[in-house]
Amino acid sequence: MTGQHAMSQTPWVNVTTLGDLLLQAAADYPATDAIVFPDERVSYRELAERALEHARSLRALGVQPGDHVGLLMPTCMDFPELFFGVSLCGAVAVPINARYQSAELAYVIGNADLVAVITTSRVNDHVNFVERLTGAFPELADGPDPVALALATAPQLRRLVLLGPGEAPGFMPEADFRARAETIALDEIMEVRSRVRLRDPALMLYTSGTTANPKGCPITHEAMVRNSIALGRHRYRLTADDRFWSPLPMFHIAAILPMVSIFDVGGSYLTMAHFDAGVALGMLEREQVTATYPCFVTIMADLIKHPDFEKTDLSRIRLMNSNFAVQPDWIREAMLKAMPNTVYVGTFGMTETAGTVCTSRLDDPLAARTTRLGVPLPGLEVRIVDPSTGEAVPTGERGEILVRGYSLFEGYYKDPEKTAEALDADGWYHTGDIGSLDAAGQIMFYGRLKDMLKVGGENVAAAEIEAFLAGHPAVKLAQVVGVPDERLQEVPAAFVELEAGEEVTEQALIDYCKGRIAGFKVPRHVRFVHEWPMSTSKIQKFRLRDGLIDELGLKRAG
Repeated sequence: MTGQHAMSQTPWVNVTTLGDLLLQAAADYPATDAIVFPDERVSYRELAERALEHARSLRALGVQPGDHVGLLMPTCMDFPELFFGVSLCGAVAVPINARYQSAELAYVIGNADLVAVITTSRVNDHVNFVERLTGAFPELADGPDPVALALATAPQLRRLVLLGPGEAPGFMPEADFRARAETIALDEIMEVRSRVRLRDPALMLYTSGTTANPKGCPITHEAMVRNSIALGRHRYRLTADDRFWSPLPMFHIAAILPMVSIFDVGGSYLTMAHFDAGVALGMLEREQVTATYPCFVTIMADLIKHPDFEKTDLSRIRLMNSNFAVQPDWIREAMLKAMPNTVYVGTFGMTETAGTVCTSRLDDPLAARTTRLGVPLPGLEVRIVDPSTGEAVPTGERGEILVRGYSLFEGYYKDPEKTAEALDADGWYHTGDIGSLDAAGQIMFYGRLKDMLKVGGENVAAAEIEAFLAGHPAVKLAQVVGVPDERLQEVPAAFVELEAGEEVTEQALIDYCKGRIAGFKVPRHVRFVHEWPMSTSKIQKFRLRDGLIDELGLKRAG
């Protein structure tokens, strides 16, 4: 390859901050829809104005550059407005999983050193965030000053803001929060914004690991924006004419990445507060969507099984991130039949890499795009190694997936031990995932070395569920595995050894979990064990899992 040809094939490196990316889009495409919900939309100009107003309010509350600000809310228009507002005042956005229960919220808010949390009174999916936060911090019921909190278990948290109607003890109402913007000049925000560095953390997302609590992953402006550009502009060839639909929760990296990708080119991001297949199909047709990011088997299956699927005009969709390689065969067959002209792509990624690591090229053969998960984005490297030796495995053989490049997170927050385990001296991130690379460099994912489950797109550490079950007075030891599920990909199943003389039913243990840990973590099956299958020193979970799969008559993953 000549030097000139190599230059023409390698994308130029373009990167800015999250705040400036939005302001640039507002300058270039002011009247274009930035975000569209089924019953609400906002232009780039409006989104930028609202984000700047929030930045002024946060600044007035004393939020400083580098401070961590929590966003606890479902997918709604407030989320992107605040997400970019936090960035524009130089702070770090910490989206919090809206499904977390009180104990999980207390841990994340304390561990993340949040100085402020912004939530909403608008109840979605029967979730009351005021109740959950008050459950996490009972002192709030006494009505402390919402901008001078002093909570024993979250000493950094000084401010709680409640958007939406109504008031609650310990929370600043929305009207007061918005009024504070008037005390800060726009020029002050612009000055603060201009000082943000590309290598400053822009956001921190919590992801479950092999320990009992989730881990914070700080992600820089460079990692988030550059990876979004590599995915959208260079790999998916998105333009200002594209309308990109994703129903995934906005607090997930799998929603933030496509949103920033389409903002980079001035197109429109379409989403919904909660996924409803009928509403989604109507939106795909009515809004003339051109690119989609359904990703997970739950969403794909619900779309296909809906009675409106066959009569919905989906012909404008030119691109779908479908991940057929890890979907049931019937989903691939149904989609290929319904939308034969769509370019389907597979994707492999994770929170620690600012989202996508590998995804298909649009001109890859159909077989590769539907049976593999693509090749690395420009600037990222992938290796497959023997996890016991660290040596590269031959092409086609399975091993641990390692990733290196600009998009890696900054190490697990306040956890140098876990960081040292995950990031080696040569800059490789050890994902703990099992994969292979074929002769064409296409990746395939097979499962996790780490004791992890993937429940409907949510990463769940078995240790989290095990630790919670161990809190039941009748439970001596609990071990959790994932078993296949057609809709959710995997669901948790618990094996429990009871304390001597104790009795409890399967349903009682399931009920013990409900409402106290996130719904996707609640075991779907409980089995009682008197003698554990052991290796020399460890319980052989695969034997527990295989036995339950056989008992339930489930199909094992290939």
